[in-house]
Amino acid sequence: MLDGLRQFIADVVSPHADTPRFDDTGYQLAATALLIHVISLDGEPSEVERRKLHSLIESRFGLDRGVADHLIASATLVEGEAVDLYHFTSVIMRTVDEAGRLRIVEMMWEMVYADGNVSEFEDNVVWRAADLLGVSSRDRLELKHQVASRRSAAATGA
Repeated sequence: MLDGLRQFIADVVSPHADTPRFDDTGYQLAATALLIHVISLDGEPSEVERRKLHSLIESRFGLDRGVADHLIASATLVEGEAVDLYHFTSVIMRTVDEAGRLRIVEMMWEMVYADGNVSEFEDNVVWRAADLLGVSSRDRLELKHQVASRRSAAATGA
């Protein structure tokens, strides 16, 4: 468990040249780990959740399928070894501006709503992560309602 965390920190500080380089700060790895945490709360992620995760990672981070696969695999490893959300949110806080942090919370809500079921645990994790990311309760709830509205509109074909 500690080896994975050490590797995560080493990759953030000095990424290996032979692996895809996501950025100099590691915020993409940290954000992806948060998304994986959200979809893993209620057991094994469904196929719908996995597709949504890939779609978000590729579109929001501008990555091709192969690099997104590598990022998701790396994030899955570090998320599985994490004991809390803080080491992910602290990386994001150091490197991402407020607008970017809002986008990450929005992505978390998109993952929560991906399977159509919002559990109390998922809601709580987004609340805790948003708090650690300095996102206000008002903004967190507004993002939740925006994502829910988009999902509802898409489901009704509007």
